Amino acid sequence: MAAIVLDGKALAAKCKEEVKKEAASLARTPGLAVIIVGNNPASRVYVNSKRKDCEECGFLSEEYALPEETTQEELIALIQQLNERADIDGILCQLPLPQGIDEEAVLMAISPDKDVDGFHPMNMGALLVGKEGFLPCTPYGIMEILDEYGIDPKGKQCVVIGRSNIVGKPMALLLLQRHGTVTICHSRTKNLAEVCRSADILVAAVGKVNIVTADMVKPGAVVIDVAMNRNEAGKLCGDVDYAGAKEVASAITPVPGGVGPMTRAMLMKNTLLAAKKHQG
Repeated sequence: MAAIVLDGKALAAKCKEEVKKEAASLARTPGLAVIIVGNNPASRVYVNSKRKDCEECGFLSEEYALPEETTQEELIALIQQLNERADIDGILCQLPLPQGIDEEAVLMAISPDKDVDGFHPMNMGALLVGKEGFLPCTPYGIMEILDEYGIDPKGKQCVVIGRSNIVGKPMALLLLQRHGTVTICHSRTKNLAEVCRSADILVAAVGKVNIVTADMVKPGAVVIDVAMNRNEAGKLCGDVDYAGAKEVASAITPVPGGVGPMTRAMLMKNTLLAAKKHQG
């Protein structure tokens, strides 16, 4: 029997509608500032999408499109100005940044209470020790998908392929918080296919087309495909051989329409949370 398709697009629409209703009850409209440096086409698509999300949620949205030659000092000075503004609750600096700009220094410059991407070490540290903070949007969105479909990590073997600070590591921590037994795989993992076949919940976040094939999926497993790749034909796809895996798994996220929309929806949810904190 083919797998249940975990519809992130429909769930994201539901989440944004809930955010819109809650935001309307606040004394002040939540505000998100998005900074883009240079002319990366993919970054432009993402920034345009985030502006649309803000409109749907009734948020104030400000975009700062800076030229490629912007210096690190100029970028950080802008962030510091936005840190001080009472009408801006969240600041997002679109990655990647042009060469010569230290991404870590830029992310560190964003005030932790406006770090709605959840990348600041203070928010990452809060996640590590189980304290309240902003969760990185992609792992946050994945947990919302699991909850929506009644998939409980408790007691399950959870395998995460990828160890990035943005997805892999926080994903593992969130599954661990929910009592999953977690294994993190990466480029130096031996017998990757064997490890993957042990997973009740398999999360692929590498950025390599078809790194997960159907024979690597345990029958009845839940497969979460985080990646956004282009195959040889230029078609958008993930890390997982979707056609093959959906015949083995019990549930699977599509690409597109799975994790991506939920990442964006969680950015709106984090911005709402920031606004509520700022308004007491």
